[in-house]
Amino acid sequence: MNGFLNLLKPPGMSSAAAVGFVKRLTGEKTGHAGTLDPEACGVLPVMVGKATRVLPYFEDKSKEYIAEICFTCATDTQDAQGTMTEPGRGMPEKEELLSAFRDFTGTILQRPPAYSAIKRDGQPLYALARKGVLVETEPRPTDIFGIELLDELGPDSARIRVRCGGGTYIRTLCHDIGQRTGHPAHMRLLIRTRSGCFRLEESRTPEEVQAAYEAGTLDTLLCPMDLPVRHLRAVQVAGKTLKQILNGVRQPGSLGRAADGEWIRLYAGDEWIALGHRMGETMELPLILTDQMDYLSRHAPGAE
Repeated sequence: MNGFLNLLKPPGMSSAAAVGFVKRLTGEKTGHAGTLDPEACGVLPVMVGKATRVLPYFEDKSKEYIAEICFTCATDTQDAQGTMTEPGRGMPEKEELLSAFRDFTGTILQRPPAYSAIKRDGQPLYALARKGVLVETEPRPTDIFGIELLDELGPDSARIRVRCGGGTYIRTLCHDIGQRTGHPAHMRLLIRTRSGCFRLEESRTPEEVQAAYEAGTLDTLLCPMDLPVRHLRAVQVAGKTLKQILNGVRQPGSLGRAADGEWIRLYAGDEWIALGHRMGETMELPLILTDQMDYLSRHAPGAE
Protein backbone atom coordinates (compact mmCIF):
# COMPACT_ATOMS: atom_id res chain seq x y z
CA MET A 1 0.00 0.00 0.00
CA ASN A 2 1.66 3.21 -1.20
CA GLY A 3 0.42 6.79 -1.38
CA PHE A 4 -0.61 9.81 0.66
CA LEU A 5 -3.47 9.91 3.14
CA ASN A 6 -4.88 13.43 3.47
CA LEU A 7 -5.81 13.14 7.15
CA LEU A 8 -7.97 15.70 8.96
CA LYS A 9 -6.15 15.70 12.28
CA PRO A 10 -8.45 16.53 15.18
CA PRO A 11 -7.49 18.76 18.14
CA GLY A 12 -5.85 16.83 20.95
CA MET A 13 -4.04 14.34 18.70
CA SER A 14 -0.31 14.82 18.12
CA SER A 15 1.14 14.46 14.65
CA ALA A 16 3.14 11.45 15.88
CA ALA A 17 -0.04 9.81 17.19
CA ALA A 18 -1.78 10.47 13.86
CA VAL A 19 1.07 8.80 11.97
CA GLY A 20 0.99 5.88 14.42
CA PHE A 21 -2.76 5.48 13.87
CA VAL A 22 -2.26 5.19 10.09
CA LYS A 23 0.73 2.85 10.54
CA ARG A 24 -1.33 0.44 12.67
CA LEU A 25 -4.03 0.26 10.01
CA THR A 26 -1.80 -0.03 6.95
CA GLY A 27 1.08 -2.04 8.38
CA GLU A 28 3.38 0.10 6.24
CA LYS A 29 6.17 2.56 6.91
CA THR A 30 4.59 5.98 7.48
CA GLY A 31 5.55 9.59 8.11
CA HIS A 32 4.00 13.04 7.95
CA ALA A 33 4.76 15.86 5.55
CA GLY A 34 4.89 18.69 8.11
CA THR A 35 3.99 18.55 11.82
CA LEU A 36 0.87 20.15 13.26
CA ASP A 37 0.61 21.18 16.93
CA PRO A 38 -1.47 18.80 19.09
CA GLU A 39 -4.19 21.38 19.80
CA ALA A 40 -4.39 22.45 16.14
CA CYS A 41 -6.54 20.66 13.61
CA GLY A 42 -6.71 20.32 9.85
CA VAL A 43 -4.70 18.90 6.97
CA LEU A 44 -1.92 16.47 7.88
CA PRO A 45 -0.57 14.61 4.83
CA VAL A 46 0.55 11.15 5.95
CA MET A 47 2.98 9.32 3.68
CA VAL A 48 2.39 5.58 3.39
CA GLY A 49 4.86 2.98 2.09
CA LYS A 50 7.11 4.17 -0.73
CA ALA A 51 5.53 7.63 -0.56
CA THR A 52 7.84 8.34 2.40
CA ARG A 53 10.65 8.67 -0.15
CA VAL A 54 8.91 11.39 -2.17
CA LEU A 55 8.91 14.22 0.43
CA PRO A 56 12.32 15.71 -0.54
CA TYR A 57 11.02 16.30 -4.06
CA PHE A 58 7.88 18.28 -3.15
CA GLU A 59 7.90 21.59 -5.00
CA ASP A 60 4.99 23.20 -3.16
CA LYS A 61 5.69 23.20 0.58
CA SER A 62 3.50 26.21 1.26
CA LYS A 63 0.76 26.12 3.90
CA GLU A 64 -2.50 27.94 4.55
CA TYR A 65 -4.07 28.42 7.99
CA ILE A 66 -7.05 30.01 9.64
CA ALA A 67 -6.21 31.22 13.13
CA GLU A 68 -7.78 33.26 15.92
CA ILE A 69 -5.51 35.87 17.42
CA CYS A 70 -6.63 36.76 20.94
CA PHE A 71 -5.60 40.04 22.56
CA THR A 72 -6.58 39.16 26.15
CA CYS A 73 -2.96 38.39 27.08
CA ALA A 74 0.39 36.98 25.95
CA THR A 75 1.32 33.47 27.16
CA ASP A 76 4.55 31.53 27.62
CA THR A 77 3.53 28.97 24.97
CA GLN A 78 2.10 31.67 22.67
CA ASP A 79 -1.20 29.79 22.55
CA ALA A 80 -4.25 29.29 24.77
CA GLN A 81 -2.68 26.35 26.66
CA GLY A 82 0.01 28.50 28.24
CA THR A 83 0.36 30.68 31.32
CA MET A 84 -0.18 34.43 31.04
CA THR A 85 3.05 36.42 30.82
CA GLU A 86 1.57 39.84 30.05
CA PRO A 87 -2.01 41.11 30.39
CA GLY A 88 -3.82 42.34 27.32
CA ARG A 89 -4.87 45.86 26.43
CA GLY A 90 -7.79 45.03 24.21
CA MET A 91 -7.74 44.74 20.45
CA PRO A 92 -5.81 47.33 18.41
CA GLU A 93 -7.58 49.57 15.91
CA LYS A 94 -8.27 47.85 12.61
CA GLU A 95 -5.81 49.98 10.61
CA GLU A 96 -3.11 49.37 13.21
CA LEU A 97 -3.73 45.62 12.90
CA LEU A 98 -3.64 45.72 9.10
CA SER A 99 -0.42 47.73 9.24
CA ALA A 100 1.15 44.98 11.40
CA PHE A 101 0.00 42.38 8.87
CA ARG A 102 1.86 44.27 6.15
CA ASP A 103 4.98 44.49 8.34
CA PHE A 104 5.00 40.70 8.73
CA THR A 105 4.43 39.92 5.05
CA GLY A 106 7.42 38.81 2.97
CA THR A 107 10.57 37.03 4.10
CA ILE A 108 10.86 37.71 7.81
CA LEU A 109 13.01 36.51 10.69
CA GLN A 110 11.02 34.49 13.22
CA ARG A 111 12.30 33.18 16.53
CA PRO A 112 10.81 29.69 17.15
CA PRO A 113 9.02 29.42 20.51
CA ALA A 114 10.61 27.84 23.57
CA TYR A 115 7.72 25.36 23.57
CA SER A 116 8.43 23.68 20.23
CA ALA A 117 9.58 20.33 18.85
CA ILE A 118 12.99 21.71 17.88
CA LYS A 119 15.67 19.62 19.60
CA ARG A 120 18.62 20.75 21.69
CA ASP A 121 21.11 18.07 22.73
CA GLY A 122 18.63 15.43 21.63
CA GLN A 123 15.71 16.78 23.66
CA PRO A 124 12.73 18.71 22.27
CA LEU A 125 12.55 22.25 23.59
CA TYR A 126 9.03 21.76 24.95
CA ALA A 127 10.33 18.97 27.21
CA LEU A 128 13.08 21.24 28.52
CA ALA A 129 10.62 24.11 28.97
CA ARG A 130 8.33 21.91 31.09
CA LYS A 131 11.34 21.33 33.37
CA GLY A 132 11.83 25.06 33.68
CA VAL A 133 14.71 25.25 31.19
CA LEU A 134 13.80 27.89 28.60
CA VAL A 135 16.16 27.81 25.63
CA GLU A 136 16.40 30.97 23.54
CA THR A 137 16.29 29.98 19.89
CA GLU A 138 17.98 31.73 17.00
CA PRO A 139 15.76 33.66 14.56
CA ARG A 140 15.10 31.86 11.29
CA PRO A 141 13.96 33.22 7.94
CA THR A 142 10.44 32.26 6.94
CA ASP A 143 8.13 33.35 4.15
CA ILE A 144 4.74 34.93 4.82
CA PHE A 145 2.89 35.29 1.51
CA GLY A 146 -0.17 37.00 2.92
CA ILE A 147 -2.18 37.73 6.09
CA GLU A 148 -5.88 38.45 5.66
CA LEU A 149 -8.34 39.71 8.27
CA LEU A 150 -11.47 37.55 7.99
CA ASP A 151 -13.56 38.62 10.99
CA GLU A 152 -13.36 40.70 14.14
CA LEU A 153 -14.70 38.47 16.93
CA GLY A 154 -15.96 40.82 19.60
CA PRO A 155 -13.73 43.21 21.55
CA ASP A 156 -10.66 41.03 22.01
CA SER A 157 -9.98 38.73 19.06
CA ALA A 158 -9.88 38.38 15.29
CA ARG A 159 -9.91 35.53 12.78
CA ILE A 160 -7.15 35.65 10.18
CA ARG A 161 -6.00 33.65 7.17
CA VAL A 162 -2.24 33.13 6.75
CA ARG A 163 -0.50 31.86 3.63
CA CYS A 164 3.11 30.96 4.36
CA GLY A 165 6.10 28.79 3.63
CA GLY A 166 7.05 25.64 5.52
CA GLY A 167 8.47 26.00 9.02
CA THR A 168 6.35 29.03 9.98
CA TYR A 169 5.02 29.15 13.54
CA ILE A 170 1.56 30.73 13.43
CA ARG A 171 1.38 31.10 17.22
CA THR A 172 4.65 33.00 17.12
CA LEU A 173 3.24 35.20 14.36
CA CYS A 174 0.20 35.96 16.55
CA HIS A 175 2.48 36.73 19.52
CA ASP A 176 4.71 38.97 17.40
CA ILE A 177 1.75 40.87 15.95
CA GLY A 178 0.69 41.56 19.54
CA GLN A 179 4.16 42.84 20.38
CA ARG A 180 4.30 45.00 17.25
CA THR A 181 0.96 46.67 18.00
CA GLY A 182 1.57 47.00 21.74
CA HIS A 183 -1.47 44.80 22.45
CA PRO A 184 -0.21 41.48 23.92
CA ALA A 185 -1.74 38.49 22.15
CA HIS A 186 -1.70 34.73 21.74
CA MET A 187 -3.16 32.21 19.30
CA ARG A 188 -6.48 30.74 20.43
CA LEU A 189 -7.37 28.49 17.49
CA LEU A 190 -5.53 27.04 14.51
CA ILE A 191 -6.85 25.16 11.47
CA ARG A 192 -4.55 24.13 8.64
CA THR A 193 -6.65 24.41 5.49
CA ARG A 194 -3.93 23.48 2.99
CA SER A 195 -0.52 21.81 2.95
CA GLY A 196 1.01 21.93 -0.51
CA CYS A 197 -1.42 20.21 -2.88
CA PHE A 198 -3.47 18.70 -0.02
CA ARG A 199 -6.64 20.63 0.89
CA LEU A 200 -9.03 20.57 3.82
CA GLU A 201 -12.13 19.89 1.71
CA GLU A 202 -10.53 16.65 0.45
CA SER A 203 -9.25 15.42 3.83
CA ARG A 204 -10.55 12.42 5.77
CA THR A 205 -11.29 12.16 9.49
CA PRO A 206 -9.83 9.34 11.60
CA GLU A 207 -13.36 7.93 11.86
CA GLU A 208 -13.64 7.77 8.06
CA VAL A 209 -10.22 6.13 7.83
CA GLN A 210 -11.15 3.56 10.48
CA ALA A 211 -14.42 2.78 8.70
CA ALA A 212 -12.60 2.29 5.38
CA TYR A 213 -10.13 -0.05 7.07
CA GLU A 214 -12.94 -2.14 8.53
CA ALA A 215 -14.64 -2.26 5.11
CA GLY A 216 -11.41 -3.30 3.40
CA THR A 217 -11.33 -0.15 1.24
CA LEU A 218 -8.56 1.81 2.95
CA ASP A 219 -6.43 1.82 -0.20
CA THR A 220 -9.14 3.84 -2.01
CA LEU A 221 -8.52 6.78 0.34
CA LEU A 222 -4.85 7.10 -0.65
CA CYS A 223 -3.79 9.84 -3.07
CA PRO A 224 -1.32 8.69 -5.78
CA MET A 225 2.38 8.88 -4.94
CA ASP A 226 3.07 11.20 -7.87
CA LEU A 227 0.45 13.80 -6.85
CA PRO A 228 2.98 16.25 -5.30
CA VAL A 229 5.27 16.11 -8.37
CA ARG A 230 2.74 16.35 -11.18
CA HIS A 231 4.13 19.74 -12.11
CA LEU A 232 7.01 17.77 -13.70
CA ARG A 233 6.75 16.47 -17.27
CA ALA A 234 5.93 12.75 -17.65
CA VAL A 235 8.03 10.52 -19.94
CA GLN A 236 7.26 6.90 -20.87
CA VAL A 237 10.08 4.31 -20.95
CA ALA A 238 10.10 0.66 -22.06
CA GLY A 239 12.33 -2.20 -23.16
CA LYS A 240 16.06 -1.91 -22.52
CA THR A 241 15.74 1.62 -21.09
CA LEU A 242 13.15 0.48 -18.54
CA LYS A 243 15.33 -2.47 -17.49
CA GLN A 244 18.36 -0.22 -17.01
CA ILE A 245 16.39 2.32 -14.96
CA LEU A 246 15.03 -0.43 -12.71
CA ASN A 247 18.64 -1.49 -12.15
CA GLY A 248 19.70 2.06 -11.29
CA VAL A 249 21.73 2.66 -14.46
CA ARG A 250 22.15 6.34 -15.37
CA GLN A 251 20.71 7.29 -18.71
CA PRO A 252 21.78 9.64 -21.50
CA GLY A 253 20.79 13.24 -20.87
CA SER A 254 18.76 13.16 -24.07
CA LEU A 255 16.19 10.81 -22.49
CA GLY A 256 12.75 12.28 -22.98
CA ARG A 257 14.31 15.26 -24.77
CA ALA A 258 14.85 16.85 -21.37
CA ALA A 259 16.47 20.27 -21.15
CA ASP A 260 19.63 20.62 -19.09
CA GLY A 261 18.63 20.89 -15.43
CA GLU A 262 15.09 19.63 -16.06
CA TRP A 263 13.38 17.13 -13.76
CA ILE A 264 11.07 14.55 -15.35
CA ARG A 265 8.74 11.79 -14.13
CA LEU A 266 9.49 8.38 -15.65
CA TYR A 267 6.65 5.87 -16.20
CA ALA A 268 6.21 2.32 -17.41
CA GLY A 269 2.62 2.43 -18.58
CA ASP A 270 0.55 3.76 -15.66
CA GLU A 271 3.22 3.03 -13.05
CA TRP A 272 5.49 5.80 -11.84
CA ILE A 273 8.92 4.22 -11.50
CA ALA A 274 11.46 7.03 -11.04
CA LEU A 275 12.43 10.69 -11.12
CA GLY A 276 15.06 11.80 -13.59
CA HIS A 277 17.21 14.93 -13.43
CA ARG A 278 19.28 15.92 -16.45
CA MET A 279 22.77 17.09 -15.52
CA GLY A 280 24.63 17.89 -18.72
CA GLU A 281 25.00 14.74 -20.80
CA THR A 282 23.65 12.45 -18.05
CA MET A 283 20.16 11.73 -16.75
CA GLU A 284 20.58 11.18 -13.01
CA LEU A 285 18.05 8.97 -11.21
CA PRO A 286 17.83 10.32 -7.62
CA LEU A 287 14.57 8.49 -6.88
CA ILE A 288 13.79 4.95 -8.11
CA LEU A 289 10.58 3.56 -6.66
CA THR A 290 10.95 -0.09 -7.64
CA ASP A 291 13.59 -2.53 -8.85
CA GLN A 292 13.66 -5.08 -11.65
CA MET A 293 12.82 -8.07 -9.46
CA ASP A 294 9.84 -6.36 -7.85
CA TYR A 295 8.61 -5.01 -11.17
CA LEU A 296 8.85 -8.36 -12.94
CA SER A 297 7.13 -10.15 -10.05
CA ARG A 298 4.11 -7.92 -10.66
CA HIS A 299 4.19 -7.63 -14.46
CA ALA A 300 5.71 -10.85 -15.83
CA PRO A 301 3.31 -13.21 -17.60
CA GLY A 302 1.55 -15.43 -15.10
CA ALA A 303 2.39 -13.16 -12.15
CA GLU A 304 -0.39 -12.82 -9.62
